[in-house]
Amino acid sequence: MKPFIWIIDEEWPDYAVEEAVLKEAFPECTIRISGYEYRADLEAFGKDADAILSQIYVKLDDEALSKLHRCKVISVFGGGYDRVDVASAMRRGIKVTFVPGYCVDDVSDYVIAAIFHVNKRIDSYRDAMHSGLWGVPAMKELPHRVRGSNLFVIGLGRIGRATAKKAGLLGMNISAYDPYVDEETMASLGVRKTDLYSGLAAADFVTIHAKLTEETDSMIGERELACMKQSAFLINTARGKIVKVDDLIRAVTEGSIAGAVVDVVPVEPPTFREAIFTCPGIVITPHVSYLSQESFFELKSRTAGNAVKVLRGEPVDDIAEP
Repeated sequence: MKPFIWIIDEEWPDYAVEEAVLKEAFPECTIRISGYEYRADLEAFGKDADAILSQIYVKLDDEALSKLHRCKVISVFGGGYDRVDVASAMRRGIKVTFVPGYCVDDVSDYVIAAIFHVNKRIDSYRDAMHSGLWGVPAMKELPHRVRGSNLFVIGLGRIGRATAKKAGLLGMNISAYDPYVDEETMASLGVRKTDLYSGLAAADFVTIHAKLTEETDSMIGERELACMKQSAFLINTARGKIVKVDDLIRAVTEGSIAGAVVDVVPVEPPTFREAIFTCPGIVITPHVSYLSQESFFELKSRTAGNAVKVLRGEPVDDIAEP
């Protein structure tokens, strides 16, 4: 078998891991690479691909999928696949795969680090020391301990559960909102089930781990942020579109909430001219919460491996659903 595999990506520095997996399975396979502006390549050669390895930022809509006449699988580099028209792919006999669970430890570690970052503010004392302040005078206000504080988890899937477990070991009180997880299951995880607005109102820290769907798109906006304490922080490592970014900027700027830590923005990659990048009180990281040497290797190898399994006609666990 000599499949043609098309990689669409602009983020990875190299594809050594993917190539090793693909070449081991299909020594004579052809691999070609395109960037996010892939449409011309689709017409030139991409339409002949047997498999596509796609970065999560790549939009593969019905128009693009209609041109694929040999493709058997679109294997997405990520735990989400909201930019692929899965229903259209299924109608055309194309399986869509993703990589759930590969970065559970990494993202949950990031959330815990974010909690300590905004609580201890370790990097915020330079100006105070330049002014000759030391000890209590250097601190604008005393923080509460993390132990005994309230963490509200929105979305209790793999990452939400891992975050709750780690926060529980720190002595935090954990509540969660997830319509698809029952109260008994949450209780077994040491989590109290609550509705969205009650959870927001009680929280010292809110962390978002929901999937981006029609239901969750823009689910956190002005009304929801107004429920939160003025001392509370919002952490978003899920998808940028879950939070109405203009409402978040306004809430932080006006002091309705204390601040936010976000690893995602509504449009990625961003232009860096968006207002959120200059908003004091919002810490932004460039969508790196999932990254470690271990997670990066697993992401790349499983993405390639999923494509191999589909091409061989083998069972695949990581199948996306519309």
